[in-house]
Amino acid sequence: MKLKVITIGEPKLSFAREGFFEYIKRLGAYHSVQVQHLKDGIKDKKILDVIDNTFCVVLDEGGKEFSSKGLSHFLDEKAMQGVSKICFVVGGPDGHSDIIKKRADVLWAFGKMTLPHDLAMVVLAEALYRASTIHVNHPYHRE
Repeated sequence: MKLKVITIGEPKLSFAREGFFEYIKRLGAYHSVQVQHLKDGIKDKKILDVIDNTFCVVLDEGGKEFSSKGLSHFLDEKAMQGVSKICFVVGGPDGHSDIIKKRADVLWAFGKMTLPHDLAMVVLAEALYRASTIHVNHPYHRE
């Protein structure tokens, strides 16, 4: 499956930048991965153009929560439904507009906490990597 990670802005803190790209690199062993950083303050139309007709998961604190196994199952389910590409959209410091949320096929929350923008990018990349390792029974995920 192809995964596209769209972020509004780039990780600014060195630990976040290093963590994000480390997990994106690892994720590449399981999926074709593309990362696209859009400028802070970008207009909704540009974000929608980048999303295009791709199955879209938007990070939002009001979204559905997944366990690691649940996320792995979700990705497997989408693949079995014929979804060949999924994009994941990380908003800027102020989150997403209602227009972007309405475009989403799924809203995903990491939990009830609000995370800083940089940290959300790292958590997304690690969660996708973990879910992918679960799918192939790799020992990264422990119970």
